[in-house]
Amino acid sequence: MAKTLVVASRIKELAKHEGKQLNVSSDLTGALTKKVESIISEACKRAVLNGRTTVMSKDL
Repeated sequence: MAKTLVVASRIKELAKHEGKQLNVSSDLTGALTKKVESIISEACKRAVLNGRTTVMSKDL
């Protein structure tokens, strides 16, 4: 199993709509981790293309 980049309990804390708590499916953490990995990968590419070895918020 791949390492998760997000904390399930924090997702559950944030899963609200108009103040109402929503349920979180068991596969959401994995899907969100994949999305975060993709975002970070793209940010790394942008940093390198700009001649930097540091990934910055502007790379997002």
